[in-house]
Amino acid sequence: MVNRQQPHPRACAAFLAALALAGTLASCSADNTPDSARPQEEAAPGFLLVAEPSDVTGDATVQVDYDTAEANGLDPQTAQAARSWMIMGLVYETLVTTDENFDIAPRLASAWEQPDDLTYVFTIDTSITFSNGRAITTNDVVESLRRLVASGSVWSGQLGPVESIEATSDSTVTVKLSAPYVPFLAALANTPAAVLPIEEIDNGTLDPRTEMLGTGPYSVAAHRQDESWNFVANPEWRDADEVKITDLKIEIVSQESTRQAALREGSIDFVNFNNVDTLTLLTDSANTRVVNQTQSDFYYVNVNSLRAGSPLENQDVRFAINTAIDRQAIADLALAGESAPTGVTPSNLPGACAVEGLPSEQATIEDARKLIDSSGFDDISLTLLVDTGEPVLGQMAQLVQQQLAEIGVTVVIEQYDTATYNARVFSERPGDFDLSIGWFAGYGDPSMVTRWWNPEIAGFNAGYIGSHDDLNQLIAKGAAESDPGKRADILADLCATADEYAEIIPLVHRPSLLGVNTATFSPVVQTNEGYGNFLRHLADSHLLGD
Repeated sequence: MVNRQQPHPRACAAFLAALALAGTLASCSADNTPDSARPQEEAAPGFLLVAEPSDVTGDATVQVDYDTAEANGLDPQTAQAARSWMIMGLVYETLVTTDENFDIAPRLASAWEQPDDLTYVFTIDTSITFSNGRAITTNDVVESLRRLVASGSVWSGQLGPVESIEATSDSTVTVKLSAPYVPFLAALANTPAAVLPIEEIDNGTLDPRTEMLGTGPYSVAAHRQDESWNFVANPEWRDADEVKITDLKIEIVSQESTRQAALREGSIDFVNFNNVDTLTLLTDSANTRVVNQTQSDFYYVNVNSLRAGSPLENQDVRFAINTAIDRQAIADLALAGESAPTGVTPSNLPGACAVEGLPSEQATIEDARKLIDSSGFDDISLTLLVDTGEPVLGQMAQLVQQQLAEIGVTVVIEQYDTATYNARVFSERPGDFDLSIGWFAGYGDPSMVTRWWNPEIAGFNAGYIGSHDDLNQLIAKGAAESDPGKRADILADLCATADEYAEIIPLVHRPSLLGVNTATFSPVVQTNEGYGNFLRHLADSHLLGD
């Protein structure tokens, strides 16, 4: 069996040579382990960083890579991007949230109970107010959830089979499902399920597409699209006295090098990075620290099985490709060891399937060659589409190209801007490509992202993957089973079945590198994150004095 723990020295040398031609930083040490790879040490169980207490209050500046860009503006219920969830989450709150262990924790609901598999009864903390001073009501909760279900948005599908939503007293809301759906609470924990000020929306004094009014720790003072946000502390927030950052500026800076320079010179307090080389580049900078927060988000390869006459219609060919792709080498070489392989269920979530147990991981390169040789196709040549918006995708593509060459498959890499990439992969029926590389948000429950392997649910991938009854049944069963042991077994079967069909091949987690100005700012950062929200604990973070 192929050793998938470390990349072969020859593969490492070839890959670094290719990246050198592209002007990309990367390195491998003599034992084939990337120089920058190092374990993340937790400050406390479940947390990479814990805030150093301080009485200093004032302003802070955060830089992020991109802004919200939603079709419905600032309406959180239709938001699809992680940055939108994070930025809107400074203002809006949900009934429940997830803690550092991905357990469900109270938010606007002070408690909840589940009398049976189909019923959830939430006790609403009606002492909580919106930033305009009006107290939250059960009507706000009921109509917010009804509005989300009726929206037909991506997140409405994540709520599962909601049958009814009713206020059952002045402080309780009851939701009934038509079938058991374990991820329901996890779906309620993300910003699209936020409780909105329905009274103001209904009477026309608030347009949620252009304004934000919530119960969270901050209110919006100003916003310039793709440039900046200015937030001020919400004095109506229940823990307002504990908030140290009273004025928050979020600058939108797309260039990674510019964000690195800002942290190095100390002009910002907190920043995100996408390039794992940042861990090395900022090592010697004074008053800086960079940590890698593990996200449930992950990269994947799409394999178009619906293109007539393509070798990829043949499942054996697809599985051979899946077998030849070395997830660990991609983590080590393209992401400098700052990532880890995953299956369909994100490996950092409780109950996820074990990657090493996947059929493609158990098979050998020789097995893959035999499948190609017996497929009846000679000289298989495939295109691999890459979105230029994220440079690491090109590096991954080069690795996949080299790995598939080992089984006699030629890969031609084609790089396109995001709009062209999306049109060819997601808009065409069938998709106008052979292979493509992208990434999924992984969410907060292991069965949530599995829904995207059913094109009848996902919709966006109906142009390149087939619908399979056995896999669809496992997806439904995984979401319905509440017993942890039984559920883990179902998800393991689901991962293996999807692995064998090999139409969406999960690769490795997408790192989230966070830089801190240690002279001015002491944040709280979870070790793991499910919804891309690295500002989740901003209100608990502290400013530091001179």
